[in-house]
This record gives sequence, C-alpha cells and structure tokens, in this order.
Amino acid sequence: MTKRLLANLTDTTLFMQEWLFNPQRTGSIVPSSKQLATAMARWLPSNPKSFVLELGPGTGAVTEALLERGLRQEKLIAIEHNPKMVKLLREKFPRAQIIAGDAWDLDELLGNCRIPIESVGVVFSSLPLLNFPPEKAEALAQKILAILQPQGKWVQYSYNISKMPFRGSSTFQLHASKIVWLNFPPARVSVFRK
Repeated sequence: MTKRLLANLTDTTLFMQEWLFNPQRTGSIVPSSKQLATAMARWLPSNPKSFVLELGPGTGAVTEALLERGLRQEKLIAIEHNPKMVKLLREKFPRAQIIAGDAWDLDELLGNCRIPIESVGVVFSSLPLLNFPPEKAEALAQKILAILQPQGKWVQYSYNISKMPFRGSSTFQLHASKIVWLNFPPARVSVFRK
C-alpha cells in the first residue's frame, strides 16, 4: 500500500513538473484517475492477438488499466514524447514496446519497431487534441485511421465534456461516449469506429 502511494505521488510530481514546463504537450497537471483509465480500458480488442497502440501514455495510468484488463505487455506499443516519462514507462513495463517520439510520426515509428506493426485493434489516446490546431488533429486522425484494423476503434478522452465533435473525428463513426466525473478535471471518453 505504501509503495503504491509513493509511486502515485512520484507520478503526480512528474506530471506537475512537466505540465509547468510544457502545458500544451502534457495537457494536465495530474495523471488520469483510476476511473478514467478503467473507462478507457474496457474497449480492449476482443482478439488477444491484436496489437494495441497507446498515444501519450504519460506515467502509465491507462497502461496499467489495460494490463489489469488482460492485455499482455508484448501486445502494447506506446508512443510518448516526454523523455522522462519514456524512461519511467520502460521501467514499469519492460516487455511493452515504449517508443520515444511524436505521435504524429506514428506511421514511421511503427514501421521501425522490432517487428514492424502494420495494424492495431485499438488506439488509446490521452493526447490533449484541443491544445493543437484542428488541421494537426485531423492529420493525426488520418494516421490513426490508416493503422486501425477493419472495425478497429480509437478511444480518446477530452476535458471538454460537451457533446461537440472531437477534433479529427470527422472520418470516424461515433460508437460510444461517456463522461467520467471522478477525474480531475472530469473527462469525456469517446469511442470512434473505423
């Protein structure tokens, strides 16, 4: 219990430091809550052979929920831009493929993996898309669309809890949407289908 509490404090401290340094990239001053992470993880693909791509995993709150839900580390590819968070993720999840890089380069980064990744069953994104221009969010959405398997899903959360469309979601079909109130701040999880 004490070890977990200390780990949570360390993760929160790192998030706050990085947010102060670059709020556009970090997007929040604290990691996602357990409730938000669980709401996202419920959308794991039913096929255990499918790879899962996580964009912007931060300190791994959603990653932990995905693993608790049954995802094998070997099936997880995560792209994180922040070098300090990459180091932490590699220590926490040694069998996952933690890639240091920009999510907008996901096509190149996935092609350069140990085993090049051609498609994934689900993309989980914690990227603060509202912090970026609409055209940049749309460019990322097109790359997500290209890497998803048929009927694949893109699970994205936002602190904008209104029902307005997500940036970049115009070429996807909205499959589900839910507000998670037990998060700081509250967040909307939206699931888009290819």
